[in-house]
Amino acid sequence: QVQLVESGGGLVQAGGSLRLSCAASGRTFSSYAMGWFRQAPGKEREFVAAISWRGVSTYYADSVKGRFTISRDNAKNTVYLQMNSLKFEDTAVYYCAARSSKFAGSNRDGYDYWGQGTQVTVSS
Repeated sequence: QVQLVESGGGLVQAGGSLRLSCAASGRTFSSYAMGWFRQAPGKEREFVAAISWRGVSTYYADSVKGRFTISRDNAKNTVYLQMNSLKFEDTAVYYCAARSSKFAGSNRDGYDYWGQGTQVTVSS
């Protein structure tokens, strides 16, 4: 069982930056691949980024590639999402998710545990 708590969301102007954090409970955090997803009002939850269990492999949605960076610190049971050059269309609730596999994926159905989400609002 893994419990996930996101933090770091907020209001930022377009072009600005935010860093999201996701703290995980449990001693087996390092054996899970982790992902970030987001959901804007009226839209389905979509993949943003994912990272493998050791952090060697990372994957990004095309819409955030080059602007967002996912990373993890297994000693701190935490995964991060650094978001730079934010755009209005990045506005959404951002969710952290854990996948019972060492290998990351972009399919939300492949993730077993989810956080409650943190709101990111980008003003234009």
